[in-house]
Amino acid sequence: MDENAAHADRFLTEEEQMYIHDDYTKQNDGEWQTVSYHKRSRKHSKLPPPENSSGSHCNGITATSPDVFRSIEQYSEDRRQKILEAQRASALLVNIPSQGTDRRSIPMTTETAMPKLLAESSYETQQDIQLIRFADYFGRAFASVSSAQFPWLKTFREASVSKFVDIPLSHISEDVYKIAVDWLGQRSHEALGSFVLWSLDSIFDDLASHQAAAKGSKKVSQQLPSKSQVAIFVILAMALRRKPDVLINLLPIIRENPKYQGQDKLPVTVWMIAQASLGDLVVGLYMWTHVLLPILSGKSSSNPQYRDLILQLVERILSFPKARPILLNGAIKKGERIVPPSAFELLMRVTFPAPSGRVKATERFEAVYPILKEIALAGSSGSKAMNQVTQQILNSAFKAAGEGVPDLSREASDVFIWCLAQNSECYKQWDLLYLGNLEASVIVLRKLSDEWNEYSVKHPNLDSLRETLKSFMQKYSTYQLYKPILEIGEDHQQPMALTSAVYQSIAD
Repeated sequence: MDENAAHADRFLTEEEQMYIHDDYTKQNDGEWQTVSYHKRSRKHSKLPPPENSSGSHCNGITATSPDVFRSIEQYSEDRRQKILEAQRASALLVNIPSQGTDRRSIPMTTETAMPKLLAESSYETQQDIQLIRFADYFGRAFASVSSAQFPWLKTFREASVSKFVDIPLSHISEDVYKIAVDWLGQRSHEALGSFVLWSLDSIFDDLASHQAAAKGSKKVSQQLPSKSQVAIFVILAMALRRKPDVLINLLPIIRENPKYQGQDKLPVTVWMIAQASLGDLVVGLYMWTHVLLPILSGKSSSNPQYRDLILQLVERILSFPKARPILLNGAIKKGERIVPPSAFELLMRVTFPAPSGRVKATERFEAVYPILKEIALAGSSGSKAMNQVTQQILNSAFKAAGEGVPDLSREASDVFIWCLAQNSECYKQWDLLYLGNLEASVIVLRKLSDEWNEYSVKHPNLDSLRETLKSFMQKYSTYQLYKPILEIGEDHQQPMALTSAVYQSIAD
């Protein structure tokens, strides 16, 4: 450093001698590093006068040097500009109380600033304002991260669930994460619910801007570039992991409002439910069966990419340690089943399709089906709630059994017989359905006849079945009197023969 530069350092203020290393500006290695501020340690000593100087000196500065003060001022100004630019780009500016009523804004490290920010009590009773300030804090922290550095849309479309589930929380230190989620845990479900919807709206607005830009919309091209959404994803992930039940409260809105529906929004929905599942597996599976599984019965069911995303999430949930006992113990959440009868019917159909309808994903459904079936059928046998569930399941199983799909018929008839064993009222229900679907009744009766030894052991009280079979024989005799044989079909004797066979088995 030349003499003028050395003297310039002496004139710089302490603030100008601060190094700033930005945690949230993406480096060449693709990582974000911790924010820290280090004062330059320098021992200031009086500079000796130049040995070969012929002019007079004042404080070590040669008076005869041409334009010496201009050089000092220029150096100082350059240093000042660099520091200010770095501060604007990356420093965390957090408002904290100072003495008196004034407030000052100073750069702080994340670990230091977070507790002070969250400890403020200015808006103690206004949780919505507190949450907005919380979001603003992270917004400033990540202000320098551009959309190019955080291409969330591309990542969500191309990466697997196991890879994008930790984006972007993997870049948050454990200390900051713990402080933040502890603070979020003290907010009410109502306030967090509004906050989650606000965050989702922001993400979907950004998604819409990306889509419009891809279509070459003139309106979008005239707007400023989209800001990075990394802060929104960070706070949304922390909120859902800390209080996953918020999603259940928002389920009616998410399921019914078109704003939150659509194939283009599916990756975000999967990411969101994955965050909640990390906080509570039961909530994760509940949202999967109520939001994602129904998509497989719609237009998106033919899209292998979306089907794969939906399967990845449930496979991830079921693969967690002790997932089975946790989910069985939580089979009923807030009075509702996490795998309701309607979801179980859909699950049967996607797991046991017609031979021509099998796809690569079918084997994956077959792998997760047993535990999901176990959860769907879990409950206290004989209870009022369980009796209602068995009657609902019996209806859907009876219908599926008579549709002529071999694998589906076998599984549905098994479920149908299980319902009979759980609830004696199901026999009365079968009696009412009998003539309306003779094909299904034939399949169930044949199964009872073929597997009678096993069935009779599991169901020692057969009085209800005996009375139901008597009713069948009477109804079918009357049915034959009014229906020509051609309408009944070639196998018109099957229902009567099978009914008689099962009835005889009971008598024996």
